Amino acid sequence: MGILDGKKGLIFGVANDRSIATGVAKSCHAHGASLAFTHLPGDKNLRRVSQATKELDPLFLEPCDVTEEGSIKAIFEKAKSEMGQIDFVVHSLAFANRDDLVKPFSQTSKEGFELALNVSAYSLIEMAREYVAVQPDGPGSLMTMTYLGSVMAVPNYNVMGVAKAALESSVRYLALDLGEKNIRVNAISPGPIRTLAAMAVGDFGKMLDHATEKTPLKRTVDQSEVGETAAFFASDMSSGITGEITYVDAGYNIVG
Repeated sequence: MGILDGKKGLIFGVANDRSIATGVAKSCHAHGASLAFTHLPGDKNLRRVSQATKELDPLFLEPCDVTEEGSIKAIFEKAKSEMGQIDFVVHSLAFANRDDLVKPFSQTSKEGFELALNVSAYSLIEMAREYVAVQPDGPGSLMTMTYLGSVMAVPNYNVMGVAKAALESSVRYLALDLGEKNIRVNAISPGPIRTLAAMAVGDFGKMLDHATEKTPLKRTVDQSEVGETAAFFASDMSSGITGEITYVDAGYNIVG
């Protein structure tokens, strides 16, 4: 028996077969969960997500642009209608303009700052609100993905680090807010993983090499290791945990 047998999850953020969200989906499916997915609008994005999830028997694939008013609400209403109970939700979304990642942080544009915070952090708040709206009595588990750049200044991470700091603070406040609804809120903080999105960060290869050298385990982590942690947070095994930021980074965050 799998730890997620009979559970149903909604995953935001699969972009392609190398996404962290894809690793999460594969682990949750392997542990018995049935899954539904969103994708960015457009035929190309649909094809990529369909390819990445084709072996996972999706309950549905639905377009969603979190910057569009009402898009998140529509997804949760569809999920409630087609899935009934939504046992867990995965928020694996982040975006910043490339210019705001390559320029000095002091040169971040106001528009770029607002976009990064909107997509990467505020969307979690909106998901929490809509989760409660369709499932006011819980139970449920809401989780998101963050990074060490939220608490330390990582070269070239720039505005995304600020967005992740807002995301992590939101996790704590949402955990306090949703606890009485029996919905837990947690974040996973992976080490650097070679995804297409990560390659937008300058000198990402150097980050991987540095992490490999400095981590206690002398290696980096991969999508499947993040996925196994997510499966734990989606399961009843983590029923007493909320508001936590859990590092899955081969121990890098503890090294001085």
